[in-house]
Amino acid sequence: MSGIDVGEELGARAAQARALALLRIRSRALAVAILPAAVAVVLFAADAQGHLAGPAWDAVRWTVLGVAVVVLLVTVLVAVSVARARPAMSPTVPVPEEGAPDLYRLVRDLADRLDVPAPSAIALTPDCDSWLEDRTHRALRKGPGASAEAADTAPVLVIGSPFLWWMRVAELRAVLAPVVAGTGPSAHPDIAAARRFVRGLDAAIADAAAPGRGPVRGAPLAFAGWVARLLLRACRGHAAEMERCVAAAASMRAQTVDYGLRIAAQEQVGLAYAGWDRLLTRVALPAWRMGRWPSRLDAGVVSALTELSRRDRLADGFALRLGERPACDLLEEPGVADEAASLLAARLFHGGPAESGPGWAPVDWQQYPDEVVDRKWRSEAARLHRVLDTLGVPRASADDPAVPTLARVMEHLSGAGGPGGPGEALAAGIGAAVAREEAEAPGHGGGQGQGGQVHGAAGSGPADDPLDLWGPGPLPLFPLQPPRTGTELLADHVAAMVCCAAVDTAGAAPGLDWLDGPALLVGGERRADLAAPVLSLVEDGDPDPLLSWLAEVGVRSDKPVRLV
Repeated sequence: MSGIDVGEELGARAAQARALALLRIRSRALAVAILPAAVAVVLFAADAQGHLAGPAWDAVRWTVLGVAVVVLLVTVLVAVSVARARPAMSPTVPVPEEGAPDLYRLVRDLADRLDVPAPSAIALTPDCDSWLEDRTHRALRKGPGASAEAADTAPVLVIGSPFLWWMRVAELRAVLAPVVAGTGPSAHPDIAAARRFVRGLDAAIADAAAPGRGPVRGAPLAFAGWVARLLLRACRGHAAEMERCVAAAASMRAQTVDYGLRIAAQEQVGLAYAGWDRLLTRVALPAWRMGRWPSRLDAGVVSALTELSRRDRLADGFALRLGERPACDLLEEPGVADEAASLLAARLFHGGPAESGPGWAPVDWQQYPDEVVDRKWRSEAARLHRVLDTLGVPRASADDPAVPTLARVMEHLSGAGGPGGPGEALAAGIGAAVAREEAEAPGHGGGQGQGGQVHGAAGSGPADDPLDLWGPGPLPLFPLQPPRTGTELLADHVAAMVCCAAVDTAGAAPGLDWLDGPALLVGGERRADLAAPVLSLVEDGDPDPLLSWLAEVGVRSDKPVRLV
């Protein structure tokens, strides 16, 4: 037996030992629950045989029987709550086999080479990660929103959609090898039973914490959740160690497949994560806030990473890989899958609606500068002037005092707009206006990506929406950024006003930078030096750096600016 086989065997045995420890906790809890009933049986059996007679023993017997009945009823309540609670399930885009036969063939060939069961289905997640997910719970197999892939006993393989577009086919196979190898331990009955036990406890806790319960139903569920929390606390260490051992065993088994390529592929995982994060926070988030969702995020990550490869000397040579077959070619309709993953990303990270509508429309990358960047600048500039109107700041224009100009903003902030002056009032007014508009926006999950709380699945009923399989919790589930401060919002709005003036008076144009998002193009070249002069004006009330910048670009601050 080789060293790899020995390591895998040791990891598997350690995982099984931890699984048995978890099952022993379950057995002990059950033993404690039936102990009063067993004592009651012994006492009544002794009475039937003429032992332990007398009024005192009769009182003891009936008292113990009453306690036993109550404990058994409570046990049944907790057991039913755990059994009926809907386990958390990751939001994903299902990939049917007819839509990706080559991808299914690759995964099954990989499972054969690893000598493990093949996953029952494949799904995509808009994140840079891949894992196996058990979807065998009966609550996940019922209802119009339940996924048909959950009908099988093998786990579902969830693949990060950015991997398919950035990685080559051989790299994807190498990255998926340790993940697919995990189906072996998942098939062990003790490990599967232990996982179901832990997931049931976690689901019961989430179910008990769900809002909207009346006191009649809420009190029993709260008690069941309290018991489940105690059991889960006792299980936590064993469960974490079991999963660590399972991962170690799977990793050891996967070393027999593409081990050398796995090292290079892991470098691509880190690069994909960096590019995906920049694309979401710098490019997608501004569009989501404007009521637009980029419909080709995964294709965009290729452009973003290619740009990163061009700028970063450490990434030299990565772009040469683009001549090889991309993993997205394993899909029959990669554009459809990209669009579905892009919409799901908007729901997860921003809280947008599940479908397109009047205020929530897809946008492709060619339309992004006009549909997102220009609209963003002009909307923020209009909001800035509305707040100035509210504060009673007079308009100033050489041609028409009624039209908005950049000079009005600069004069207000430079006159007494330093710390503690009208700059603070303006920032507070903009912050209040943004919060008010976001709260009034229909279907955008409150917060528009400004904040939120991570929620798991909750509730016991099946969902009606295929994209809402993780329960009725508030969205976004994973907000990208914390709430922006008033000063940050003010700086963004002033910069937007400057960009509008540059477009209207100096021939500049809105553009898209794959790593930094909205960009101002002057003479076809991006100007990335606007932030510092704007901050000098906003934070210090010093207009001189911005005046120099405007003169260099040729912007007329006294000319009217078109708003929306």
